[in-house]
Amino acid sequence: MLRSKNVFRLGVKELWSLVRDPVMLVLIVYTFTFSIYVAATAMPESLHNAPIAIVDEDGSPLSARIIASFYPPRFKTPVLVGLDDIDPGMDQGEYTFVLNIPPGFQRDVLAGRVPAIQINVDATLMSQAFTGNGYIQQIVASEVSDFVQRYHSATAAPVELALRMRFNPNLEQSWFGSLMEIINNVTMLSVILTGAALIREREHGTIEHLLVMPVTPAEIMLAKVWSMGLVVLLAAMVALVFVVQLALQVPIQGSVALFVLVAALHLFATTSMGIFLATLARSMPQFGMLLVLVLLPLQMLSGGASPRESMPALVQNIMLAAPTTYFVSAGQAILYRGAGLAVVWPQMLAISAIGAVLFALSLARFRKTISQMT
Repeated sequence: MLRSKNVFRLGVKELWSLVRDPVMLVLIVYTFTFSIYVAATAMPESLHNAPIAIVDEDGSPLSARIIASFYPPRFKTPVLVGLDDIDPGMDQGEYTFVLNIPPGFQRDVLAGRVPAIQINVDATLMSQAFTGNGYIQQIVASEVSDFVQRYHSATAAPVELALRMRFNPNLEQSWFGSLMEIINNVTMLSVILTGAALIREREHGTIEHLLVMPVTPAEIMLAKVWSMGLVVLLAAMVALVFVVQLALQVPIQGSVALFVLVAALHLFATTSMGIFLATLARSMPQFGMLLVLVLLPLQMLSGGASPRESMPALVQNIMLAAPTTYFVSAGQAILYRGAGLAVVWPQMLAISAIGAVLFALSLARFRKTISQMT
């Protein structure tokens, strides 16, 4: 009972220290409000108002139909230019795409020949170039197919594909971006808060005061774990309700309570990781450099930025030791697909096991650090 009181009171002390730190408070508010909104509404892969120019050397109804098929919001209204204007316009960055329709294009299409249309792409805008190139090919192919069917009888395809988009039928990028930003920010902020709390005590000299009190290193660690984990968990829930569901109108398919439980298990692991990193660093700048080396791989290779299946097998095997891999998998299953406990219990078990190992390593390192200070 006495030890439980120590853990509780030390945790309350951590919360008061956080309240007196305006920089950390601003970081928490920004991370779970504006940062999530920006990540959801400003995805770099989106194609929005891309400038396009068209060289119409055919002057046919088919070429006019193709020109009219490019319109906002994905493309700006096409600008008709001549052949001599292509290179100067792209050199000056006026056009991201230039479509060149050759002479006799409609005649060759109706005659059954396969004419070529040239697409010039400014590949320095890599995300727009990749996405826009695919859109242009689809638009041109669709317009040509519809035009030809007016003059030739359409041949029925032997197989008809019926496409149905599940969980995100309109392919809204904000649905993915906002939820994944919450998952990533839970990891990032929990590591930062716990590590900064330990380094702040060391720099202010309050860690020596704790050493002369009847408390154990495990109690000090548990106090930091539950207090900073609680702050991040509450901030994540507020962001999930007010930013994601209300402001962005993103539907949550699964149980929020189950996601909170998984997030709490994950926070036990990441807060322990933050303490371990803080014992390695001697100052806040060193801790910041360690965060760059740890957080970027955790966020980029855990399946949130890109599917794990597309990564090399070695990377996939290494990331099995990271709690974020299982947290991203469970979070996506719950929030996107409405999965229940029967589906995500293996991820929860893995997070718990990794968290126990991280806590044991952090406690051993923390005790060693304290013994060196005495």
